[in-house]
Amino acid sequence: MLLPLVMFAGLGAFFSWGLFNNDDRLPSALIGRPVPEFTLPPIEGREDGLSSADLTGHVSLVNVWASWCVPCRAENPLMVELAGTGEVPIYGINYKDAAAEAQAFLDELGNPFTRIGADRDGRVAIDWGVYGVPETYVIDAEGRIAHKHVGPFNRQILDTEILPLVRRLQEEAAQ
Repeated sequence: MLLPLVMFAGLGAFFSWGLFNNDDRLPSALIGRPVPEFTLPPIEGREDGLSSADLTGHVSLVNVWASWCVPCRAENPLMVELAGTGEVPIYGINYKDAAAEAQAFLDELGNPFTRIGADRDGRVAIDWGVYGVPETYVIDAEGRIAHKHVGPFNRQILDTEILPLVRRLQEEAAQ
């Protein structure tokens, strides 16, 4: 009679620990590896586009976004602000979006991107291991993925996680 009670209490403690002590970060098998080879056309009506060749020789951010993504709208003003500092180039992968809606998003909220590629069918996002939009990657000067942030970033994440890594990678690349 005591055994079921002890088992129940043990399971309850185990599940409580898991509920409050989980790690929300989603792993990426691509950390430390070169960015996947890709070439994306520009959003229709634009002249840029994006390829893996654009991501070598300097530290950069790659942001996977879409006009229909509400969290993308939330993080865009901070990205526009960051782009304005010139500290790090931001490249965009526009995910499964209609060209008119993507352009309207940029016209309304501002365009933080140095270059944007249109991933109309989502194939490149699959190669990058994208779980959903937005996702932001830090790319080192050798064109390797150094960090992946899933979801929108805010000022705290930018100041404590992303920018310190960008600055360290920039210092390493300058040596």
